[in-house]
Amino acid sequence: MLKIYGIKNCSSMKKAFDLLNQLGLAYEFHDYKKQGIDAETVKKWLNEVGENVILNKKGTTWRKLTEAEQQAALSNETNLIHTLTTHSSLIKRPVLETGQGYIVGYDEAAYHALK
Repeated sequence: MLKIYGIKNCSSMKKAFDLLNQLGLAYEFHDYKKQGIDAETVKKWLNEVGENVILNKKGTTWRKLTEAEQQAALSNETNLIHTLTTHSSLIKRPVLETGQGYIVGYDEAAYHALK
């Protein structure tokens, strides 16, 4: 079973839900805005796909952080995990957990390949 992480009212999430439903793929949804996200899961993502894939530096949440907060977040993995669990909007959406690993961001071709 697939597990998709994100925020319910995000446009990328809506596209992902629609495509997964259209393809008939069953999934479990984890809304980390409502349910939070644990450090262990974030660490696994960072180890699997890397900081540059998981951390969304283009969004308003990143820009709202002070320069010092941004530098602190990037200084080491522990600080980055703390920042991502505290400000879950900094996590790129969606994160789709599959049997073969993770697909981060809406990737139509990768979703079709799961069929």
